[in-house]
Amino acid sequence: MTLDPAAYFRAKLQCEIDVMDVAEAPPGSLVVVDTRRQSSWDHGHIPGAVHIPTARIPELAAELIPAGSHVVVYSWGPGCNGSTFAALAFAELGYPVREMIGGIEYWIRNGLPVETDAGIHPSEPDPRVTAHQS
Repeated sequence: MTLDPAAYFRAKLQCEIDVMDVAEAPPGSLVVVDTRRQSSWDHGHIPGAVHIPTARIPELAAELIPAGSHVVVYSWGPGCNGSTFAALAFAELGYPVREMIGGIEYWIRNGLPVETDAGIHPSEPDPRVTAHQS
């Protein structure tokens, strides 16, 4: 069987979403889910995100996220496939789900805010990664 590159990339674009597309999405259009462990969540997460560690998605998704919600999952960054496992878990539960490429690492590198128990803090954009300026 020959892989059709165009079909592959079309499918990939349906399953992934860019950090800036998440940041610029209309309010309430996406449910952003941080799939990392508690200590990582405590260290900082996307403002307004829901925290469900990957292993607990089957147990907690229906309780925390209304059926049919457009879910975006993220984990640490490109060196981590935790969000891929999380996206699979949500897909198997029937949620429309996309994986945020770059994870919170690229969220921060794009200069987007991070939330902790102390509040929401700005990030300094990395000019090598983004032209976006806060």
